[in-house]
Amino acid sequence: MTDATEKRNPSNDWWRGAVIYQIYPRSYADSNNDGIGDLAGITSKLDYVASLGVDGIWISPFFKSPMKDFGYDVADYRAVDPIFGTLKDFDRLIEAAHARNLKVIIDMVFAHTSDAHAWFADSRASRNSARSDWYVWRDAKSDGSPPTNWQSVFGGPAWTWDSRRCQYYMHQFLASQPQLNVHNRDVQDALLAEARFWLERGVDGFRLDAINHAMFDPEFRDNPPEDSTTRKVTRSFDMQKQIHSQNHGDIPAFLERIRALTDGFDGVFTVAEVGGAKVVPLMQAYTDTNRLSSAYSFDFLYAPDLTPARVKAAQSNWLGQVETGWPSWAFSNHDAPRCISRWFDGADLVRAAKLTNTLLVCLRGNPILYQGEELGLTQGDVAFEDLQDPEAIANWPLIFGRDGARTPMAWTDGNTHAGFSTHKPWLPVGSDHARRAVSVQEQDSNSVLNFTRALLKMRAGEDALKLGDITFQDVPEPLLAFERAFGTDRIRCVFNLGREALVWPTALPKPKEILIESGWSTPDAQTIPAVSALIYRP
Repeated sequence: MTDATEKRNPSNDWWRGAVIYQIYPRSYADSNNDGIGDLAGITSKLDYVASLGVDGIWISPFFKSPMKDFGYDVADYRAVDPIFGTLKDFDRLIEAAHARNLKVIIDMVFAHTSDAHAWFADSRASRNSARSDWYVWRDAKSDGSPPTNWQSVFGGPAWTWDSRRCQYYMHQFLASQPQLNVHNRDVQDALLAEARFWLERGVDGFRLDAINHAMFDPEFRDNPPEDSTTRKVTRSFDMQKQIHSQNHGDIPAFLERIRALTDGFDGVFTVAEVGGAKVVPLMQAYTDTNRLSSAYSFDFLYAPDLTPARVKAAQSNWLGQVETGWPSWAFSNHDAPRCISRWFDGADLVRAAKLTNTLLVCLRGNPILYQGEELGLTQGDVAFEDLQDPEAIANWPLIFGRDGARTPMAWTDGNTHAGFSTHKPWLPVGSDHARRAVSVQEQDSNSVLNFTRALLKMRAGEDALKLGDITFQDVPEPLLAFERAFGTDRIRCVFNLGREALVWPTALPKPKEILIESGWSTPDAQTIPAVSALIYRP
């Protein structure tokens, strides 16, 4: 372990500016051909992951679970669910990843558990049980209705009646995901012990799932209604301002306890998932001194379009010193539709994928590349009869849900299921994914895969892109231009986010060195090709 002085030096933080590759284990690689990906499957693909040039992997939940929310409903934080393997399989994964200089980050779900967790079984058994107040229980109102008007993210009241205790329990997601009472110091101690278990097993960090949901207003005041709006609302959750049901001011103190734990280990990365409206102040508070390493931004995940204004607005919130709040960025993940389908439907998707991957790794912060983005995979089209996502099933066809982003990884084009499994997968392979498979793109020097490898190799050697400041140039939309600077080194990044070629206001000076380009034939010319990117040293 390093001493405290060394740990405080940002240049010693391996994670600052690191590229993280997100793996959704159900859909990555199936080693035992049961149609569901597993830990051994991930281990078998680590040479491929290392070849991308990423610094670490984030693995979505693999804990024991009834899988009603596919692992985000944890029944035992210290056990691997049998569909994913065993603890020995995880240990082998850690060893294999570290042998390839890959860090391993795992999800920790601290806002709720599954109703199948032993803690909840004890809590619901009696109002006098040892863990009676480890979850959030309240009496009904005099008319039998729920204690507050709080709504679940997945729709409907955030309260379910339990006949054992003759009380309501709170849940911010599915009714099978009861809310932990993280205000309770004993609950915090238990969660920290679960995190320690994995740190001692060798993990290098945690993504803290929905951490702003971990605490609520202890006075149980109703949420006020959302301001009237003309936008279409499909969830009752969106009809309220979540002032009292989440985002409580005591959460940062709990994060300081997490930081105190992780500081006892070497080089641990912690990143908060903070969803909702107007959450930038929360994200900055969560990443303040002695709290978390980073916060996971939603600026792009559900955005319907990619514009220079959106990029500038997102980056403008994180322009402080390198030692202060530090963001992480993702354009796609297991919850959000794949970005090239959202932003570039109908365009040349190879060019689009190269552009979005380039922009992602040029932003100031940590890029999180979702599995398949290195291939330019599109959003999967999942028929109703194949849906697995409970929110999508309940709200079909108004909400298409998360399944389209979770379809299996495409490894080969010569297999019925694109090399993911010989058995029918839990979700169907995307209709166009086999022709974008790894085996196909390995043979094409101009593929998205080989471009992304070159892109990440370039970025690894440029401190200006990993740690530098960012300054935007004043150019007409949909052109986007900014400079990254670290010390005396400067790198310029120019993008045409539009579907048509545009004329630069003045001719670009001849670049001193072109670091990488996509779609540019004459980088010193005045015409900027459509859907293109140029990264150069001026």
